[in-house]
Amino acid sequence: MTIAFALALYFIIWWIVLFAMLPIGVRTSEEAGEKTAPGTAESAPHMPNLLPKMVATTVVSSIIFAALYAIIVHHVITLDDIPFFPRYDRVQ
Repeated sequence: MTIAFALALYFIIWWIVLFAMLPIGVRTSEEAGEKTAPGTAESAPHMPNLLPKMVATTVVSSIIFAALYAIIVHHVITLDDIPFFPRYDRVQ
């Protein structure tokens, strides 16, 4: 696995995990018992707490990346193990 591929894979995993983490624990101003500010959507989050979510995203995505890295580098699952991929003869 090259460095560029590893960074690209980690970046994609990080963004997917971030979008999964964003709605966790979010409350609107109405749910928090406060008045909405003028010009703000009623569904806007009251306190999004982005820093803890980004830290949690980094931890979770690092664990997922480490698992995928081990699978790819140690050939735990190869393309030949996937049943719907076509089989080709090896070229020598």
